[in-house]
Amino acid sequence: MIPNLGEFKAIAGALLLPPASPLLLACAGLLWLRHRFGRLLITAGLLALWLLSCNAVAVWLAQRVLPQVSVLAPTRQSQLRATGVQAIVVLGGGMQPVAPEYGQAQPNASTAARLGYGIQLAKRSSLPLAFAGGVGWSNSGQAVPSEASTAEVFAAEHGLTLRWIDNQSRDTAENAARMHDLLAPVGIHSIALVTHAWHMPRSQALFEKAGFTVLPTPMGFVLTSERPLLEWLPSAHGLTASRHVLREWLALQVLPSVPLR
Repeated sequence: MIPNLGEFKAIAGALLLPPASPLLLACAGLLWLRHRFGRLLITAGLLALWLLSCNAVAVWLAQRVLPQVSVLAPTRQSQLRATGVQAIVVLGGGMQPVAPEYGQAQPNASTAARLGYGIQLAKRSSLPLAFAGGVGWSNSGQAVPSEASTAEVFAAEHGLTLRWIDNQSRDTAENAARMHDLLAPVGIHSIALVTHAWHMPRSQALFEKAGFTVLPTPMGFVLTSERPLLEWLPSAHGLTASRHVLREWLALQVLPSVPLR
């Protein structure tokens, strides 16, 4: 089966981003192993993989290649309504389709962290909560539940009901368009948007393009988390953070050409 444009985007992203891209570079070097150029490609690929797996490099990238967003001070969280915000919108970040210990699908760590912060904001501000997340392009066509279905259960377990749910969207552009379809008819145009700090610049731009006034409420900043030596040693969380930052940088380069409909 030939993948459609959205599925191709997921495949292309996987190949362009680490760890695949440095490994492909090193593999290309093997084709010219007897030549200096091939050895240079192998060295460059392995060095890039090492550096991109360091949390220190991920922090540097997050501060240099992405627009910076400010945290909402905890003292301001209870004052959201006074600033004109009408609702809080949380963006999904993925899910675990199979979680045998629970007997049902679960939000992944990113979605759970976003929901946790969104629930906190909703409780402190007494504002209604919305969630946007269907089945991403990477799982498109698979028999898996939507992110929204897992989010409903998560929110209920934390004593809150999601007022509006988008369970159809497959990416951030569709999150923005479908959420506007849900909220605009009931007169909601000003929102507090919850997502990771590295995801916020693109998300804010897309939601504003859809017609919202957006107060960014980012969480999950890429920050130094260990002693200096460990920050420069490869780690899974360092590689993941670098991958997120570079993915957003690439997406921002094509953002002006992304249609909402």
